[in-house]
Amino acid sequence: MRPAPVVLFTYNRPWHLEQTIAALKGNELARDTDLIVYSDGPRGPDDLDAVDTIRGYIRALGGFRSVELRARAKNLGLAANIIDGVTTIVKEHGQAIVLEDDLVTSRYFLRYMNDALGRYEQVEQVMHVSGYMFPIDVEGLQETFFYRVPSCWGWATWERAWRYFRKDIGWLYSTFSPADRISFDLDVDAGFWRQVEANKRGRMNTWAVFWYASVFKRGGLCLHPARSLVMNIGHDGSGSNCRASRRFDTSLGDRPVTYFEERLEEDPRVLERMQLFYIGKRWGVRWLIHLLRRLRPILSVNAFF
Repeated sequence: MRPAPVVLFTYNRPWHLEQTIAALKGNELARDTDLIVYSDGPRGPDDLDAVDTIRGYIRALGGFRSVELRARAKNLGLAANIIDGVTTIVKEHGQAIVLEDDLVTSRYFLRYMNDALGRYEQVEQVMHVSGYMFPIDVEGLQETFFYRVPSCWGWATWERAWRYFRKDIGWLYSTFSPADRISFDLDVDAGFWRQVEANKRGRMNTWAVFWYASVFKRGGLCLHPARSLVMNIGHDGSGSNCRASRRFDTSLGDRPVTYFEERLEEDPRVLERMQLFYIGKRWGVRWLIHLLRRLRPILSVNAFF
């Protein structure tokens, strides 16, 4: 079976794009893979040179089965560019592997993605395959596992799943109960619902939190690797949608993924460790969670801790 196409979204950072492409070229399946690049249009005169440089670079690019440039005539912005591009590609191909221009991949990334897309193609509950995994403690975890939240730094999906995507704030507010909002926020105020609120107020214009909401409402599962196969190099202050930060830094997995989870349920250990990741700076809460975990066998307390 031919590998799934890679759809890559880019704007005005030539250096970051070159790192992304160089890593992707180093993948085992690169020469068998069709690469489709969506280049967003410039916001203004200051971006013209960078956008033109990127488009010239893509037109001359080799190393893949095929390379197609889809140049936007106008600036759509990241969210609209991704939503439209993913919708188009999954309709054309039935599935897609999605990257942005600041993501460096392991040489085993494409193999993992294609293996997962094939293995779970007919499993309706599995809606998303993540390539990135947060820098949490992976001791005792399987090589892959399911977790409710999709990571969208190097990911894949099928048309059968993406058709449920809705960027509809009114729908979220009308269908998410108070209990849903708590669960959506991992029971620890992880910040996801605040992103929805920020979108409602016009302070943000994002897409990934709406994909998570769409998966969440379907009871969907997202596959993740224990060792990240993607590294985000965009948290250097150069991007328009993220600040400089080292919080999400991770190293790349250095071996192929050979185990794919068969149990269609969220791994509770991953949920616990992700809760700690999101409240990591709130030391009082973190200490309380650890204390309650130690006391649970004694007190027979049934809590999310």
